[in-house]
Amino acid sequence: MPGVAKRWTNFHVWKGKLPHWRADGVTYFVTFRHSRELDDDERRILFAHLLRPQARRWDLQVLCVLPKMTELIFTVRQAATGRPFELSDIVERAKKKAGKAIVKKTGERWPPFFNESFDRIIRDESEFKERWEAVVGAPCIEGLTQEPESYDTLFVHGHA
Repeated sequence: MPGVAKRWTNFHVWKGKLPHWRADGVTYFVTFRHSRELDDDERRILFAHLLRPQARRWDLQVLCVLPKMTELIFTVRQAATGRPFELSDIVERAKKKAGKAIVKKTGERWPPFFNESFDRIIRDESEFKERWEAVVGAPCIEGLTQEPESYDTLFVHGHA
């Protein structure tokens, strides 16, 4: 896309099965599907592993682990090198550790997550608000709770 690289600092694209855009100082929306529904304990395991890098490698705005998928919005922090941490390293490391714990618990052969995550640079305040409301509202939309605050695998920055 002409002109896209001028919009963000250090913009670049790499491709796995999906294209992945990277830039410094942007906010990302990431989602990934689970290969099967996660039970309550499994969701809590994944949730805990995704919260671990909080305030060290990334600043989460919102995180929600649902039975069939996980969604999060965050900004990536800078490493000691001065370059931002690679978001896929953070997400995939958390998925790998959670997957090992779940496999150990269930005796399954493979972790219950698909390999690649979908990520997107949030382009403006309007898109941020739309994505944030969708992630926070997802437990209600899925019929898992009446009040998002009561959903135990939902993290909203600034809320206890």
